[in-house]
Amino acid sequence: MKKSKLLLISSILGVLYVIYIVCYFGGVVGNTSQSDAEMVGSTVATMLVLPHIFLTLLAVIFNIIGYCKNGRGFTLTAAILYAVAGFIFIMYAMFVLPSMILSFVGYAKLKDISEINKAIQDDINRSLIE
Repeated sequence: MKKSKLLLISSILGVLYVIYIVCYFGGVVGNTSQSDAEMVGSTVATMLVLPHIFLTLLAVIFNIIGYCKNGRGFTLTAAILYAVAGFIFIMYAMFVLPSMILSFVGYAKLKDISEINKAIQDDINRSLIE
């Protein structure tokens, strides 16, 4: 069964970014050597970025499901979630932009891939019947 390479690349980039941002903000909040004012500031910053992190994580999950199942709906949902995550926190939009673009292009090409997979499956079924 043929899979989209664009969706695979988009998923890998998304996973790497989610790991990075969770480790970065988890390390900032978990740092106990900060003064009280620094800790309050880093907690507020983390709370501001939290919707972006949550939407990006959700987009990565949908992206992986879309890649594994060749699901156009999952892929489109992932691409839209990447766009919303970038819009929610504009400063980090540059990090989700490649995954968003690859997901939209992968969504457009997934129709052809699904047709090729269906033709291959039909050929297999015909050869088994004969």
